Amino acid sequence: MFYLLLSFLSFILLSKSFSYKRLPPWEAKMSLFSPFLLSWFHKGSLALSFFQLFNLSDPPLKSTKLESSDEKKGTSLLDLPNLPLEAILDRLSPSDLCKMANVCTHLRNVCEDEFLWEKRMNQKWGNLIGDSACKQWHLHIAHKRRSKLSTPSQNRGLLSSCFGGFSKFMRPKSESKGKIKSCLPIDSKKAWYQSLESGKLWFPAQVFNRESGHAGFMLSCYDAQISYDSQTDMFKARYPPHGRRAIEENIAWNRVRAPPVDTPPHVLHVSDCLADLKPGDHVEIQWRKSKEFSYGWWYGVVRHLETCDGSGANECDCCGNEMVMFEFSQYSVGSRWRKTMIDRKRHKEAGNEGDGYYGGVRKVYKEEEIRRWKCLWPNRCVE
Repeated sequence: MFYLLLSFLSFILLSKSFSYKRLPPWEAKMSLFSPFLLSWFHKGSLALSFFQLFNLSDPPLKSTKLESSDEKKGTSLLDLPNLPLEAILDRLSPSDLCKMANVCTHLRNVCEDEFLWEKRMNQKWGNLIGDSACKQWHLHIAHKRRSKLSTPSQNRGLLSSCFGGFSKFMRPKSESKGKIKSCLPIDSKKAWYQSLESGKLWFPAQVFNRESGHAGFMLSCYDAQISYDSQTDMFKARYPPHGRRAIEENIAWNRVRAPPVDTPPHVLHVSDCLADLKPGDHVEIQWRKSKEFSYGWWYGVVRHLETCDGSGANECDCCGNEMVMFEFSQYSVGSRWRKTMIDRKRHKEAGNEGDGYYGGVRKVYKEEEIRRWKCLWPNRCVE
């Protein structure tokens, strides 16, 4: 049937070529059809449908104007310039920002910008992440890179790799639809934030009033490895060995801080403030019960010596004396831990197995740190 129709159309073309009558332009286009079809074109809709089907005439201009007007009705988020778009994304929470990154590739690239996640890191973790935590993060990154290099695809057999590739090829399209693959670097700010938020990353910090305010640790701060629990908005801590309760849970934000110095918990801190200490200064001093234990930082205040009544600044010679008096007012009067004295010129580690060992001294300069210690003050003195 197709060959018959083709022969018929060729015959019509050949016959028209011998005609001396010039056809109109629109009828010349219809020379592909028989006069029978041309008569139907003049009469009605059937020929018009053929005419539109074979695209022998240009589409009307009104339809294009309607389509363009429909497109201008709404403005997409992707049509915004970079500055307004970043201003909108800057107001989103970290979880909403992660959801927005799953919309499309363009929004994923914008939502994973380092500037946005560095700001969120500083807002939530800036006061808790110190130099030691940064070093721990870099070690974590190096470990992940080594683990990727140590488990290459060639460790699998040839047969398993072939079947693995075949299974990926035969996977239904519905499993891969709607998933935007992210090439997020493992050392990005977003990856760091998510590692902290998920609790997978343990990092160095210090915990105030260890063991939930136990009397033996009142107004102290101990080094620990902590991890965040997003469900409770609290932390859990792992303390160094040779101490009680190696793990503690349900630690609130006001009980954790970044280590103010890089001194490890078993190392004596080198004091650089002993020569400048005077009565009324706020200090933190290292103390440990035994030389097998790690140091903790204990809050105290510099007091006048017993030979000085402190009545006048001109008559006080405490600043020039070789000995410095520290008082820990959280302990009751008469307690063996209420006061201690150290030699400011030849101080290393002083003490005994009965009273414990006092180590390095750190002067507290910031009012914010002093207020934080006072907020942890016990309701009554410790015996």
